[in-house]
Formats: sequence, C-alpha cells, structure tokens
Amino acid sequence: MAAGGGGPAVSPMATPSWAVRIRGADGEIAGAGILLTPQWVLTCAHVVDRTADVMTAEFVGAVGHGVPAVPARLERDAYVPETLDADGDPSGDVALLRLERPRPAEETVRLHRLSAPNREVRMYGFPYEHNGGIWFRATAVGVCGRDGQVQLIPASPGELASPGCSGAGVADSDTGEVIGMVLSGQEDRHGNRFSFMSPVETIVRHLPRLDPVTTGPSAVDPQLRSTADDILPELLDRPFAQRLAAWLRDDGSQVKISVVRHGDAAREATLRRAITLADRELRTPVSVDRASLDPPGTVPSAGGHDLAVYAEGRTSAGIAERIAERLGLPHPEEAPLERIRAARAILNLVVVGVDEAVDPLGVLDLLDVLRADGSRLLLVLRTAGDCHRRAREQLLTGPERGRRARLVERLKEITGPLAEDLRERLAAVAPQGLRPLDSDLVAAHAALADLLRAADAADHDGEGQGEALPGPGPDLARYERLADRVEGRLTAGVAALDRLRDRRDELAGRLRSYQVMHQHSLRGEEDPAVDGLYLRAHTLLRARPCDVRAAEAAVDAYTRRVDGHAGATGPVARDGHGARDSHEDGYGSGDGRGAPDGDSGEDGRGARDAYGARDVHGARDGHGRGDDGRGARPDRGTGDGHGAGVGGGDGQRAGDGHGARDGYGAQEGYGPRDGYGGGDAS
Repeated sequence: MAAGGGGPAVSPMATPSWAVRIRGADGEIAGAGILLTPQWVLTCAHVVDRTADVMTAEFVGAVGHGVPAVPARLERDAYVPETLDADGDPSGDVALLRLERPRPAEETVRLHRLSAPNREVRMYGFPYEHNGGIWFRATAVGVCGRDGQVQLIPASPGELASPGCSGAGVADSDTGEVIGMVLSGQEDRHGNRFSFMSPVETIVRHLPRLDPVTTGPSAVDPQLRSTADDILPELLDRPFAQRLAAWLRDDGSQVKISVVRHGDAAREATLRRAITLADRELRTPVSVDRASLDPPGTVPSAGGHDLAVYAEGRTSAGIAERIAERLGLPHPEEAPLERIRAARAILNLVVVGVDEAVDPLGVLDLLDVLRADGSRLLLVLRTAGDCHRRAREQLLTGPERGRRARLVERLKEITGPLAEDLRERLAAVAPQGLRPLDSDLVAAHAALADLLRAADAADHDGEGQGEALPGPGPDLARYERLADRVEGRLTAGVAALDRLRDRRDELAGRLRSYQVMHQHSLRGEEDPAVDGLYLRAHTLLRARPCDVRAAEAAVDAYTRRVDGHAGATGPVARDGHGARDSHEDGYGSGDGRGAPDGDSGEDGRGARDAYGARDVHGARDGHGRGDDGRGARPDRGTGDGHGAGVGGGDGQRAGDGHGARDGYGAQEGYGPRDGYGGGDAS
C-alpha cells in the first residue's frame, strides 16, 4: 500500500488517480507526470516546455466520467535538466510543475525508497497510439551511469516506453509503491530494447524538497554516513578506498571481508566515504563528475550498494527486518528471515560491525542465506578474532572450496566424456565448417590442472587486516567463463557432427536402394560406367572419417546416372517392385475404370497392362460385361487355365504363369523374366 490518498498506489484493474497526462502549449501530449501533493506534479525536465508560460495537466484517473484539466506552471527552482558528463553519462532530467488549482489529497501518491534489482515493475504512460493511458510492464535489471539510473527491460517488445511515457510513475508490481520515474526508452543498433528510470533516491537527491513526500527508510544507516571531517586528505586510505570502490563497482567477487578497527581514523573515514558515495541519495554532485578531484579509482558507482547496515548492538532478527523492509517484503507476522528466504531476493549489502552484533553467529547465518541466493556481501569486522575466522570459513573460503570443486568436476566432464564424444564423431565423419577445438580443449586441461594444484592451497590474509590477497590462486570466475565457452563449443560441435553422421547414413540407404533398382533394370546386362560411379560412392561412404560432402556428390552422380538409364530403357518402378507396365499404368489409367466399354474399360479393371493380365477378370470388355458376359473368352473355366484374367492370357497355368508377361512378376519384376513362378506354373 502506498502512502497518499489512503488506497493502493496501483490497482491492477484501475487507472491510477495520480497518473497525469501533460500537454504542451500547442495541445499535443508532451509526456506524463506523478501527482505528489495537491499542487505538485513530478515529471521529466525534457517534458517541460520552458518557453511556454502554461502547460496543461490532465487527470485521467479522477473520479467521475470527465478528465479534469488544470493549468500548470514550472517551479523555476525545481528544474534539473539532463546533462551529460565527459563520458556521455546522463544526469538529472527532473522537474516539478505547480498546479493553478489543487487536486484532492486522496488522488496523490508518495514516492517510496525500495531496493530495485530484478523487481517486476509497471508504468502508466500515454503513448500516441494509446493517449488515454496504458500500462507497460518491465523488469528492473541494474544500475547504469554515474547518476544511478536503473535499466528496465520490457516484458515484451511492444512494451518499450515510447514518446508520451516520459515522466510516468514506475510502480513495484508486488507492493504497488511508486519507486521511480520513467526517463526514456531506446532501441540500440543491435535491436535491443530497454528503458531507463530515475529511482526515488536519485530524484530526491536532485530535488531535496521531495523528501517530505517520500517514504521508506534510507539505504544507509546514520552511523555510516560521511561527516564533514571525512573529506580531509589525510583521512583517505587510498589503497583501501580503491578496493572498496572496485567491489562497489562489481569487480566479480561476491563476498569481501575487511577489518576496520576502532580508532583507525583513516580507514573508518574511508569506509564511510565509500558507502556514502555509493548511495544514490547521499552522494554529492561533484563526485558524479568525471573531473572530480578524488583520487583515481576511489569513487564507486552510484547505486553500488542497496543497503548499508550498522550491526553494532543489533540482533540478527533486527538486521533481517531491516533487510526485509528495504526489499519491500510485507507480512510482518512472518519471521523476517523466512520472508527473505522465500523471496530469494538479491541485493548488494554492506554490514559493518558484524562481530559487535548481539548474536554474531546468527548474523553470519542470515548472511549465508543471502549469499546462497546470489547476493553480494561486504562485511566489516572490528577485530580479526574468532568471528572473523568463522565469517571467512562460512562465507568465503568454504563456499569457494565448494565452487572450485564443482568447477573441477565440470572441467573433468568437459575434458573427459564430452571430449571423447567429440573424438568419436571426428573419427566417423570429417568436420565441415567446424572451427578446430583443439585449443579450447588445451585451455580446459590447463584450467583443470591449475585448479587441482590450488585445491589444497591455503587462503592468505592481506595486510594483517583479514582481507584475501589476490595471490596466485586461480581466478574461478575466469575459469567458469572458460568452461561455459568450451562446453558450448564442444556441445555444438558434437551436434554438428551428429547431423553429418545422420546425413552419411541417409546417403548410404539411398545408395543401396538405387543399386537394387538398377540391378533389376539391367536384365542381366552390365554397365561398367554406372558400376564405377557406385563403387566410388560406396568407397567414400565407407571411409573413416567420411567426407560427407564428397560422398553426397558421388551418390548424386550415381543416382542421376541410374535415373537416366531407367529413362532410356522405359519406365521402371522406382522401388523395383512392379513390372514395367504395372501400377503406373494400372487403376484408372489408360482405358480403365469408367471407360466407354464397361466397368473397367476396354481392357478391364486396371487398363491394358494392369495387375498382370491383358484381359482382366475374364472379359475382354470389362468386368464380365463384354461381348460374351462374365464367361466371355477366355472364360473362367475354358481354355487352358483355372480361369482367365488374373494370371494372364490363359489363366493361372497359362503360358506365362502366375505373373503374366506384364504382371507382378513380369520382365521387370522381382522374379524371373516370366513371373513369380518361372516359365510355366504358379
């Protein structure tokens, strides 16, 4: 439930009362806005026409059937235009409009501080095609730029924030709270679509007057904020500041553990400085500029952490509640740890004074739950005692050993069974268009050897402060990327070779079927030229590894020659199963069924040369309806056979047997030249 008019900020079934459609002096839609107080509308600076004296704010979610329109003017001291720094990173782009007539307080909404990573969000804007307003869905995926803007990935290609959406409120789908404002939508040259929002903390930093209409606790506990004395040059521990800034910029390490003892003024001030500069709301504008006087590499990214907690004197349950609140996890009747565990939320968390909490081991268990789900953790302890050793084992060295062991097993699988699968395929078929994979396998073997050497290596403490040295240990993240790359290439290679092997088998079957057909068409003759083509194709298919492309060309040459030979000697059934004039001239062809001379035409059911008999079913002119009827010449009991028709001119024992000259076993059929049973009998 969002603060404001007493109801939900966002009802899935209603237009939000705080959604404002803004028109310029020309009457065209300029963008959107958020009604924060009865007289203030928050929007983007680029939506505002500074040359116009008055703009119009329209309240599409107001109660009733009409859309109230209220003149609005720019608050001159609440206008922060977008600026670009030396690297092209944008900053600002926020403004306030003051309404000439106030709106009801119940229509307003408050901004809410909330950790945004991987949250499902919705925004209500006014694109030209839907100028009455429409919801857009997206996922907040991460921070970008020095101003702490958050990148949004649209839920579908059609939900990219388009013109008319700038200034729209971004509402968290789970809580309904308004956690930011849409800045723009873009499509890059690769076709990727994404939008940007300014989170509430960044908005409040640019417009501090909005703090009274903003809810949710700050991301940084008061004890961890920089003081006026922290800016003294002698209080900056530059190496420590650079390591902190690297972690806050996501240097690839998930967990960092440091020791900052009480009384170490430089390290304490450096820690507070890093935490403050990494917060979107607390960092100063001068630190955002690339040309700031801060030493190189000591300024972290805005939004480098989502929460910084001071643990001294607090219980693990209290810290868990602080985290759950920052993550926007409701249901206070449930234990906060259970809410965090169920949500599987991910955040960048800084905890200072872990060993001075009421129950340090409980805090470590809480942090282990977050680590297992993918959160990044920066732990600061006051001494390098038992709690420090437990923290390193539970959160750093223990998980790293497990991660290394899993990576070792994965590389063994890649260099063992998967590599053997590849070798087996390469022995069967020659690769075509497949990049050599030898160097990938060599790299995988080298990584495996390095990991095995490091398996028993001891962890080292750095500077006596409890920080892990970079040291000679293997870079697990780099080796994991290597494993991903090699496994992907080997799997794709095996799949490509399998397709070639399947094609080889298909060609072999095709070659065999054509050979059978060709042998039946020869009538005892030989054709050395065709036999040579067959032998070449057969040899290429039998070769190991098989050059499938060359084999395919050889099979094509052979089959074309066989097809040409068949065309020169007459129509031969493709499967060699029937006679020259069998099915192809059978049912319904020639003078068959339905022809002028009876049920089966002039020459019976299957035309002149169908199913093995010139005069089928015993009648020259049809199915017993010819000149002589069913018993017409030669009749079923006449002449020399058991009945005319089916077996040939003179019946089943006629001169050409069960498969007459043109029947199933005729000259081109399976059996001898004159039928299934040879010359004279069935």
